[in-house]
Amino acid sequence: MPKKKTGARKKAENRREREKQIRASRANIDLAKHPCNASMECDKCQRRQKNRAFCYFCNSVQKLPICAQCGKTKCMMKSSDCVIKHAGVYSTGLAMVGAICDFCEAWVCHGRKCLSTHACMCPLADAECVECERSVWDHGGRIFACSFCHDFLCEDDQFEHQASCQVLEAETFKCVSCNRLGQHSCLRCKACFCDDHVRSKVFKQEKGKKPPCPKCGHETQQTKDLSMSTRSLKFGRQTGGEDADGASGYDAYWKNLSSSKTGDAGDHEDEYDEYEAEDDDEDDNDERGKDSDSEVTDVFSNLNLGRTYASGY
Repeated sequence: MPKKKTGARKKAENRREREKQIRASRANIDLAKHPCNASMECDKCQRRQKNRAFCYFCNSVQKLPICAQCGKTKCMMKSSDCVIKHAGVYSTGLAMVGAICDFCEAWVCHGRKCLSTHACMCPLADAECVECERSVWDHGGRIFACSFCHDFLCEDDQFEHQASCQVLEAETFKCVSCNRLGQHSCLRCKACFCDDHVRSKVFKQEKGKKPPCPKCGHETQQTKDLSMSTRSLKFGRQTGGEDADGASGYDAYWKNLSSSKTGDAGDHEDEYDEYEAEDDDEDDNDERGKDSDSEVTDVFSNLNLGRTYASGY
């Protein structure tokens, strides 16, 4: 039988497990909490934006730059990691920076570790909004990741995209390869797969993880765990009634279309009749006016006013 573990051994194993989790969590920092994606307010124009070396709006340099890798604003010189030695002096401002990242457009301090590792592991290296296709250099806001499909989003499109992200590109929840109910959903392809067709020869499933999508390789999720909805159309065969005849209900669609066209034609005919009636009324009024003028002249033609200046008196 194996020996019983002592209290000190249990504590040591628990400590090693916690340290392992801490190291893993450092490598997987949330995109919104990363220093290169931190929120910054410009010293000159007072506009809030992403952490940058130069202001996106007024192009001014900040007084206290933030390192894109470690997030510090002051170098304390506690170790010999600094490329530029400043013994006994705390460096801030431009004396602390060593480079500018080409991907996130933020300062990197003059620490040897930050300078050598940030460009390789910058989380915004391929950051392009999936909706507007703008990169970090094309807008001044921060970059976020969708909670469902894990694509990059800018500040303008993050809420609108996430509200419509759980919508399938199909009218049913059936598998794209067969007629069975899809139990696994890919939120990037917006498609469902059954247990048989979710297996792929290209993308291998890792132990303890959910199966990848056979199309894009993104990790799938259980359809029952999501608030998935299907695509709804407001035109075509779905506009007809339930008892529609013809192929897939298209007969009702064409009937509605023809009735709308006849209704428009009838409206145009009514308008034309109204215009003709108005023209006829105007002609009648003109003729009546002419008749009344001729009657007035006939009445005053036989009138004798005697001797007047107009008669030559």
